[in-house]
Amino acid sequence: MAEPVRARRLTDQEGRKLQHIVRRGSTSTVRYRRAMMILASSSGNTVKAIATLVAADEDTLVVKTATTRPAKLGRCFTRWSLRKLAAHLAGLGLRIGREALRLLLKSRGVTFQRTRTWKDSPAPELEAKLERIEHVTTRFPDRVFAFDEFGPLGIRPTAGSGWAPARRPDRLPATYRRTHGITYFHGCYSVGTDTLWGINHQRKGAANTLTALKSIRAARPDGALIYVVLDNLSAHKGPKIRQWARKNKVELCFTPTYASWANPIEAHFGPLRQFTIANSHHPNHTVQTRALHAYMRWRDANARHPDVLAAQRRERARVRSEKGIRWGGRPLAPAA
Repeated sequence: MAEPVRARRLTDQEGRKLQHIVRRGSTSTVRYRRAMMILASSSGNTVKAIATLVAADEDTLVVKTATTRPAKLGRCFTRWSLRKLAAHLAGLGLRIGREALRLLLKSRGVTFQRTRTWKDSPAPELEAKLERIEHVTTRFPDRVFAFDEFGPLGIRPTAGSGWAPARRPDRLPATYRRTHGITYFHGCYSVGTDTLWGINHQRKGAANTLTALKSIRAARPDGALIYVVLDNLSAHKGPKIRQWARKNKVELCFTPTYASWANPIEAHFGPLRQFTIANSHHPNHTVQTRALHAYMRWRDANARHPDVLAAQRRERARVRSEKGIRWGGRPLAPAA
């Protein structure tokens, strides 16, 4: 069986740039969706989860395969020809002729180019840590989880976007005094089941991290070894946490320093910000937290519903037929 499609490993600079786009949003919807897709793929999210995350279709799978090195997919050559690419896609269940394949790639801004070199971070154990994360997310996705904090979350009117009459956007009041303090969302994500959950705390800390890790362990009650991807924050790797992990069959897979973009949960923080924080005016942290949890319940309940996926496919087909372009419009320029 063919290996899962996965973007190449990102450099530190590329990962941080994509992480910034996903977390902070972008004025370009196309740029935001492409950044989220690349970040999700490179950090080990499954193809189904990525397709649901960005409402992608089979054309997106073709583009991702074409822009992935053949060796990463178990092939014995260093670049694709149209014939080899079409044969590989046929093995994935996508049959397409060479000329149709060429035109599809051209319409998505993918052309045959000379490769360029890039620099990797000299951080110690960079390769070993990235290799381990890549190995577990590829081989054991049903036993891989991710954890990270999202924030700080303050109480203030936050600009966003939405439908409104032309030149009459919704207005949010300005704020000058913020007396509610901040919170951090401690998020947990299951790579295998594509579910997201978590809780808000006033601060980061080892005790809150351990609580989140226990909820992850409870999500796999059969006692099987699980893998948790998280960054190198000191609150994530204290002696109590390491001791608990050893006793409860939990392997902590730390991302390299300055490479938290390799965490599978990062791609899912973008929608969380866009649909619960952006364009909001929460009066206090209680209301804000309820909004976060309501969105996550909706997300987990609807992400894979057959009716929702069918509606998305119909809408994409309608847009393509009317505009004569592939879903997504202009492609995202390669990360520098």
